[in-house]
This record gives sequence, structure tokens and C-alpha cells, in this order.
Amino acid sequence: MPTNILMPALSPTMEKGNLARWLKKEGDTIKSGDVIAEIETDKATMEYEAVDEGTLAKIVVPEGTQDVAVNAVIAVLAGEGEDVKAAASSAKATPTQSAPHPAPAAPPSPKGGGISAPAAVSNPSPHSGEGGAANAAPGGGPTPRTDGSNRIFSSPLARRLAKESNIDLTRVQGSGPHGRVIARDIDAAKSGQGLRAPSVAPAAATSMAPTPSDAQIRALYEDGSYEFVPHDSMRKIIAQRLTLSKQTIPHFYLTLDCDIGKLLAARAEINAAAPVKDGKAAYKISVNDFVIKALALALQRVPDANVTWTESGMLHHRHSDVGVAVAIPGGLITPVVRQAESKSLSTISNEMKDYAARARTRHLKPQEYQGGSTAISNLGMYGIKDFAAVINPPHATILAVGVGEQRAVVRNGQLAIATIMTVTLSTDHRAVDGALGAEFLSAFKALIENPVMMVV
Repeated sequence: MPTNILMPALSPTMEKGNLARWLKKEGDTIKSGDVIAEIETDKATMEYEAVDEGTLAKIVVPEGTQDVAVNAVIAVLAGEGEDVKAAASSAKATPTQSAPHPAPAAPPSPKGGGISAPAAVSNPSPHSGEGGAANAAPGGGPTPRTDGSNRIFSSPLARRLAKESNIDLTRVQGSGPHGRVIARDIDAAKSGQGLRAPSVAPAAATSMAPTPSDAQIRALYEDGSYEFVPHDSMRKIIAQRLTLSKQTIPHFYLTLDCDIGKLLAARAEINAAAPVKDGKAAYKISVNDFVIKALALALQRVPDANVTWTESGMLHHRHSDVGVAVAIPGGLITPVVRQAESKSLSTISNEMKDYAARARTRHLKPQEYQGGSTAISNLGMYGIKDFAAVINPPHATILAVGVGEQRAVVRNGQLAIATIMTVTLSTDHRAVDGALGAEFLSAFKALIENPVMMVV
């Protein structure tokens, strides 16, 4: 029978993606391993490889379609000996945006039929219920259904979006079947629409000022005085993750100055000695490469800081996987240098150059930017002296790096000139408290000021 080709889940949190381009057309013969399409997420463009062989009978979702739900049918494959026309006629168009869809299934095996994409990850399927009759809400629209125990019936996606945006589900007017709260209701609630008056809160509850709606903000500006540019998926994800980070992670900041005079001298010597092939140096070490290496080794020296907080316990990482923020058009992405503590400076340098180039064209693989145990945000190249970065979950720390500049310092009671770089460590105070953070940052300072210690 015909095989449905489904929209893959390219990350654990992916709910939808864009079908950027079809590389095969209807009637083409498909072989296992053929790249048939390009799928675009908020951070990367992934190639979609065929597992089974057959004939591409029908393209259900045309290229360029945005917000295609995970597990939606995007094409139909006719197997060997099957009637291609019959397979095509069995295809049904799938809406690109809809109410909640089932949790993404695990990628099928080569023997099981279907097509899988790299790094496809299945999402857990939270419990949801149906039952009872819809009631009219005082403010208009149906009241979210409950089962008599104050549990609001809502889709898994709606619950996650509500949690990320700190929205009380009991105030949201559900527009789904029988008053069920779905994703579009949460999107409306973010702008202040479709919300009922809050119930009387317990005395200990903390109230938050409502976020102004889009209409309220636009009313502050004269029509025609601005250009409206809708948020793309990357900007939305960045906003959600950083808002969640600041709302749920107790940030604690530590700042100190590092004398990078020895580092700059070592960098110049290393680069001057780099072998040249075909008129090009084998590597060119940057200050940021030293920072990555020093931070990785500092985590090994202070292993209690190399952790990730979870509600049930602490994850103590054996290796130093260091994420590095890379600016790309429309936002940023954080590729991860795995096991950086064991890599040479030249290896780290070449790896980061490759990551940065592919990040700007959105061709990083999910496993190259997911996870990690800490991160670096370096704005020194823009002349920024110091700043505090927002922790990128699931990390417990992030190091903000400023510009290296000549400053007046006191040495042995005498004024001198030194090249100083200010760094600020943001920590998740649940996992890395003040004293531990100070020990970790001091270990980093010792390494960055004496780079020869990085090769011992």
C-alpha cells in the first residue's frame, strides 16, 4: 500500500516547520538515501532523506509552505509494483495549521516503511481529556471544559505555550471542540485577547502586570510612522526561551577583570608558526578560541559547576561541552564545541569557523546546537566593555566576554598599562551559588592569564 511521507520532528520541541524546497518531483523514482526535500526550522535548514524506495506519487504540501505541523502528510510514495495514480488519488491534503496534533512518532526503521529525517525526535504525549458539555463564558466564548476537579481541558501544545508565557489557563477562553483550549487561544491571550477577569487569588499569590496588547502598543504611534515586520519563527523562539529563562532561572552575576597580555603574545606566536599550505595558514587562533578552551578546562577544575539543574536532581557532566553564541541574520544560534577540554586550540578554532559559516546559512544539524553544559557570549569585537548575558537553558552558566583594551593598572605600587578584558559570569543560583561561581570564575581567570597552563 502507499506510504505516507510525514513532516518530521527535527528537535524535541519542534511543533511545526517550513517546507522550503522539494528536490524531487511527482513521478520521480526515489531510492533509499535520496535527498527529497529541505525542511526549515527556526534555526536550521535540514535535508530530508528517503528511507524506502518507490515512486513519488503525490506532493501534498507544496514547497514554500510555512508552519507545517509535525506528522502532517507532506507526500505519498508508491511502492514497487503499486499503481502510482491510485496512490496519488489516495492522498489527502493536510492543513498546515490546526488544532493539536498527535505527538510525533519515532522515526520508522528502513524496514518499517516511510521516510525519516536526521535527528527526528519523538515528543512525549501528555494526557488530555474530553467530556462534559461546553458552557458559556460570562465574557463571551466557551468556558474551557473541566472534569469537575478544576482541571482545564487543553491541548499539550497549549499547556506548554501557556507555561512558557506565564498565562493562567483558567482565564483563557477555549475555541476548540467543546471549549478546549488550543494553541491559537494562547497566542490570542499573549496580546490580551480572549481573557476573562481573573478569579480572586490567594493572599500569597504574586500578581503580574498584564502585557500591553499589539493594538495598545500601536495606538501610541501615529499611523504611517512605522513599518510593521511580522516576527519570524526564529525571533519568536528566541523571545520565548529568553523570557522563560529570566522568569524561571534565578540569575546571579559575578564580574572580574583578566589581564590578557600573555594570551595576546602567545596568540601572535602560535599564529606566526602556523603551517602554510597552498598559500593559506592551517589555522588562525582568535582570543575567543582561548576563552573556549579556558572555560572548558575551568569546568574540569571545578566540576561542581559543570552541572544542569532539573527538578528531581542535578546532572553532573563529565565533559565540557561549550556553546558559543553566533550572530546570524534575524537572531542568534549557539553551536556547541563538544569535549572542548580535550581539543587543541587549532581544532577549536577550525571547528568554530565551520560552525559559524554553516550557522549563517542555517545548515547546522540539531545535534550541533542542542545541549551543552555552559556557553559564551562575546561582544568584545563590537567594543563592548562589559555586560551580563541571559542563561540559555539547560545550561547553568554563561560567560559574557567584553573587549580587551589597554587600561591603567597598579602593579607593585606603580601605575602601568595592561590589556584588560572584563568577563561576567551569569549563574543559575539553584545549581551554582555565589561561592562556587566565584571559584569557577577564578579558575577561568588563572587559565586565561597564563595560557601556557592550557597545554599542561
